[in-house]
Amino acid sequence: MSIIIKDLTYIHPDKETLFEHLNLVINEGEKIALTGNNGCGKSTLMQIISQKLSPTSGSIISSELGMMYYIPQHFGQYDTLSLAQALGINSKIEALHSILNGDASESNFSTLDNDWNIEERVHAALKTWSLDHLSMTCLLKQLSGGEKTRLFLAGMELHHPSIILMDEPTNHLDTAGRNQFYNYVQHSTATLLIISHDRALLNLLPTVCELSHTGIIRYGGNYDFYKEQKVAQLNALQQQLIEKQHSLKLTRQTAQEIEEQKAKQNVRGEKRNIKKGVPRIALNYLRNKAEQSTSKLNDIHAEKAIKLQQEIQIIKNTLPLSEKLKTNFNASELHPGKILVTAKNVLFHYPAIETNIWTEPLNFQLRSGDRYCIKGNNGSGKTSLLKLITGELSPTTGIMERSDFTYVYLDQEYSMIQNEPSIVEQAESFNRRHLPEHEIKMILNRYLFPKETWNKPCQQLSGGEKMRLSFCCLMIANNTPDIFILDEPTNNLDIESIEIITATIRDYTGTVLTVSHDKEFLKEINCEHELVSIE
Repeated sequence: MSIIIKDLTYIHPDKETLFEHLNLVINEGEKIALTGNNGCGKSTLMQIISQKLSPTSGSIISSELGMMYYIPQHFGQYDTLSLAQALGINSKIEALHSILNGDASESNFSTLDNDWNIEERVHAALKTWSLDHLSMTCLLKQLSGGEKTRLFLAGMELHHPSIILMDEPTNHLDTAGRNQFYNYVQHSTATLLIISHDRALLNLLPTVCELSHTGIIRYGGNYDFYKEQKVAQLNALQQQLIEKQHSLKLTRQTAQEIEEQKAKQNVRGEKRNIKKGVPRIALNYLRNKAEQSTSKLNDIHAEKAIKLQQEIQIIKNTLPLSEKLKTNFNASELHPGKILVTAKNVLFHYPAIETNIWTEPLNFQLRSGDRYCIKGNNGSGKTSLLKLITGELSPTTGIMERSDFTYVYLDQEYSMIQNEPSIVEQAESFNRRHLPEHEIKMILNRYLFPKETWNKPCQQLSGGEKMRLSFCCLMIANNTPDIFILDEPTNNLDIESIEIITATIRDYTGTVLTVSHDKEFLKEINCEHELVSIE
């Protein structure tokens, strides 16, 4: 099954153009990664391809053979659906049970379409993704994020589609779930179009298509190849920027030298004319003519300088955010190797549940200056352990010894940013040093929040914007922590934002404690120690 995207344009109801005149051919059996910064319209494009949304103009042409299956991102919008409804087989299940209960109407047989073993097939598909303990009437709001993702993935086993559209399919999967999904992708014969920031997944896909407001570009290689091409483009842009800035400097310098030489020539010429006894009226004429000549030269150089400034700004606007934003937190004042946390035979359970989260007691030490990760599957209590380490929770049994240290907790929602205030109000709430207003706004600009964004409510920010504002607020508060605690920090970020947080944490010289299933992120921030692995 192939798809042809022809001259596609989508304009939001608020008149914002997401993309226009897109052209792309997805051939049968291709496996394509769709990348691009948050807000460029990746999810919208996928909804248009799946016919859940209509384009403003243009068309999607697809062959009629086979089935198209769409795996969406989920943020609670499907919570009222049952498992059967989410899988799109509720009508068949109802028809089957109606027939078994004696209702042999033609509509029931038509709906069932001879799929008499539908329940067995559903059970097998759910078992493949470790969901066979769930019933078809269970509502999605009762499932964890990882279980919801695995449910939609189970639909692939159930429907056997010839083309599959996936929007961030690994966002909520643990390491075991991701490995199972990677294996599926490698062995699938279906046509795949996948939106993802998971670089391990992107490297399994032999083609990358980058969507932006200016169009869509196909790169004939996986993510590593794509990244090499982007680095080459970035180096070329930076070289252009250096050359343009050098030309601008020379233009201004030349203009100043010419103006000074012309002024000296005019003065000398006027003195010679006075000695020669040239009449005053003629002197005034010659002076005006000289000033006009100087002004004309100035205009020529000013026009050249303005053109160069415009070209420089265009190049700067093209540079990725990770190149425009450089953060550098101070080093922690704690000496390396200091014992910050010691866990001795720690177990924990919540008051309403008598069973401990872990079957074995935890024993470990957290030392200053090291970088640790906590490993475990979804539901194994990783976030609870982080709260025990910070003192937010106390162990049910065992001892958790904590020395004095400061920490900043960044979760996948960047919940240190409140929804209600505007960007500038959020920044001002961290102004514990009583910085003057203009300094706060300078720091906001440094973190790529220009004046026109300051009154934007924080609830409208993307994950990447919340991440940048979090770092901005910490900088305003001069709050360099002893420990950065990161709980799935890359889950809701695009690749460019991941590069920003990666560079920030990599350059930070204090202690890092992270929960993450993103192997590339752990590798790039040099997270070399496993604090504990929990089941």
